[in-house]
Amino acid sequence: MILITGASGSVGKAVLQEAIRTGSKVRGMFRSKEDAAKAPSECEAVLADYADKQSLRKALDGVSAVYVVCSPIPQLVDLESNMVDACKEAGVKHVVLNSALGAGDYPKSFPGWHRKVEDKLKAAGMSYTIVRPNGFLQNIVAFNAPSIRTQGAFYAAMGDAKVSYLDVGDIAVVAVKSLHGGAHGGKTYELNGPEAISNQELAKRISRITGRTVNYVDIPESAQRESMLGLGMPEWQVTALLELQQYYKQGGGARTDGLLQSLIERPPVTLDQYLTANAREFRDQAASA
Repeated sequence: MILITGASGSVGKAVLQEAIRTGSKVRGMFRSKEDAAKAPSECEAVLADYADKQSLRKALDGVSAVYVVCSPIPQLVDLESNMVDACKEAGVKHVVLNSALGAGDYPKSFPGWHRKVEDKLKAAGMSYTIVRPNGFLQNIVAFNAPSIRTQGAFYAAMGDAKVSYLDVGDIAVVAVKSLHGGAHGGKTYELNGPEAISNQELAKRISRITGRTVNYVDIPESAQRESMLGLGMPEWQVTALLELQQYYKQGGGARTDGLLQSLIERPPVTLDQYLTANAREFRDQAASA
């Protein structure tokens, strides 16, 4: 039995779907009855919360491998650490931890949080695989589409920094393969997309594929901070996102290599493929309805 945590989240849901597709015996972990009610019929749904250790014990009953993922929140270290402890107590044989690119060399922001959990998992004595993905293609729509729809532009303090985006579905393939342990045991996979692009190039791609002019506007970091705070984002999140952008500006997200393709055994989803499939999200306000 495989337990997929965060089964209603963007990556967890993709991992759950991939595990079902490959015929694995799967249990999905959900925090709410509403989300659990939407679980695919091919999986067993369980209600549990990282903050509730008793619920974790029930969720882990009879489980041999666990995929661990958590929303990027300040409590991430404590919550995922609870899960690592629960896995060890339950005799779980293999844990796949969804970390983040930069956890190996960047002590700030989300990567710094993830590194603390990585170190705890390594010290726990269980078989493990750590997956450190680069930026998600899905974040292009999540973060940039709203202002593109209304203003024909998106904004950030990124300069000409490049990021090699990858698709959450490709991350899911790596995660599910890794859940079976074996040759993946003890490995840390830094996953990059097939090409690294700047925001200027991203704007050109969106323009070409959607048929409307889209511009990237590079703004001072102070202006981006003010804008995000004005949207109601908490200060800790704004600071973490800006620190992550600093990592990208240092070149941290620009690497490309063949690891992802070798692990999923097919060409990864490209930026153009993703934009083509989601073109309507950038066109008009009705696209979000």
